Amino acid sequence: MTYRFESPAFLLLLVFVALLVLKSILLRRRVTPSSVRYADTSMVAGLAPSWKVRFRPLLPVMRYLTLTLVIVALARPQTGQGREIVTGRGIDIALALDISGSMASLDFQPANRLEAAKQVIQAFVDAREFDRIGLVVFASEAFNQSPLTTDHDVLKRMLETTELATDLGIQDGTAIGLGLANATNMLKDSSATSKVVILLTDGVNNSGQIDPMTAANAAAALGVKIYTIGAAREGQVPVPLRDIFGTEQIVYQDSVLDEEALQRIADTTGGLYFRAEDTTALGQIYDQINELEQSEIEVTNFTQYQELAGFMLAPSLGVLLLEMLLRQTLFRKIP
Repeated sequence: MTYRFESPAFLLLLVFVALLVLKSILLRRRVTPSSVRYADTSMVAGLAPSWKVRFRPLLPVMRYLTLTLVIVALARPQTGQGREIVTGRGIDIALALDISGSMASLDFQPANRLEAAKQVIQAFVDAREFDRIGLVVFASEAFNQSPLTTDHDVLKRMLETTELATDLGIQDGTAIGLGLANATNMLKDSSATSKVVILLTDGVNNSGQIDPMTAANAAAALGVKIYTIGAAREGQVPVPLRDIFGTEQIVYQDSVLDEEALQRIADTTGGLYFRAEDTTALGQIYDQINELEQSEIEVTNFTQYQELAGFMLAPSLGVLLLEMLLRQTLFRKIP
C-alpha cells in the first residue's frame, strides 16, 4: 500500500492557514476586552464563565479546519495498491548437496566446504526469484530436504539447518548416484521448459545402490540437465577430527575427487562440469550457472491509485455548515 499527493504544490497553502492561526492568537492577546464599570462586583466575582464563553473559540478553529481539509483535497491525496503480473515460465532446479564427513575440510573459508557451499547456494537461490527449487542432501544415503518450491524462505531455512552426516549421527559415505537419482525423481513430473540438477560434491562415489552413470542416463532420458561441481583443493587439506577423548585435532588428509566421473555425468545430460578450490571460485561457478539458465519471465509492475479527495471535501463541507449554523444560533452576537 502506497500513498501520494497528485498535486502536492497545493500543500504550500497550509502555510497561509498557519499564518492565519498565528495572527488570531496574537490579536487575542493584544486586544483588551471591553468592560462595564460597576459600583460593586463582589456578588459576581465567584461566578464561572458560561459554556458559551468557553466554547466560542471553537468557531475559528472550525473555520481553519475547513480550510485545511479543502487544501488537502486540492492536493489530491491518493492511495495506491501495487500489483505485479508475471508472464512466462521459470526453471525447475534440484540442488544435490554432499554432506559427507569430508565436507568438513577446512580448505574453504570462512569455515569448511559445507558452510561455504550453503553460503553460496543461498545467494544463488536469492537470484532465482521465479524458479521452483528443491534440495536433496546425500552421504551414504540421500534425503529430500525440500520439494520444489517458490517459497525460498522455507528452502533457505532448510538449507541453514543442513549439517554434516557425522554431526547428524548417520552413516558416512558419498552416494553420488543416489543423490542424482533423488534429484532427478524430484523433477520427473515437472512441466517446466528447463529442468536442472546442480550437484555439488567433494569426493568419489563409494555408497548407495545406484551407479552415478545409471542415474545420469536416467536424467538424460527425462530431459534433465546436470551441472556438476567438484568442491575441493588438490593435495592434502586440513580436516578436523575428534579423538577417542572427544578432543578436536586438525590433521591433513589427501583430497580425492573423481573429476572424470563428474565430467561424464555432465556431458551425458548436456550440462557442464566445474572445479572450485575456494569459496570465491564456488560463488563464480553458481553465478555462471545462473547466467546459463535464464528464466523466460516477464514482470509487469503497476500501481492502481484511488482518489481520497472526496473523503476530505465531505467533512470540510460538514464542518463549514456546522460552524455557520452555530454562529447564527448558539453563538450569535447581539449588536
